Amino acid sequence: MGKKLVEYAKDIVGQYALHGFEGNTAGKVSAALLTEQGNIYTGINIDVACSLGFCAEHSAIAEMLKNRETHVVSIVAVRDDGAILPPCGRCREMLMQINFSNADARVIVAENKSVLLRELLPFHWNDIKD
Repeated sequence: MGKKLVEYAKDIVGQYALHGFEGNTAGKVSAALLTEQGNIYTGINIDVACSLGFCAEHSAIAEMLKNRETHVVSIVAVRDDGAILPPCGRCREMLMQINFSNADARVIVAENKSVLLRELLPFHWNDIKD
């Protein structure tokens, strides 16, 4: 399934024209995720002035949430040059907070390499007990 997710992400990656400030872009990074129910959702990043944009993973997560799902089985992000990217810290935390079961989601971090989300968030604050 990992290769299929990468293909989904690569199908939508690519810079989209924005007509605001020079340098604003969208689509330089895309993401695809697979849910527990077997659905695949995709998204692209939006990079605009003043840090108002968001990551491709956020876009894919929003699409999933619109369809009333929260449990991610696997996720990948791809840059416009085809390179696979691990999710940033904000994306890792968002995945964890929408469903704590996502700690066991497979995160594709490179060609032929994936890790569990929990491995990218060691000592997560939610796991700390008195």
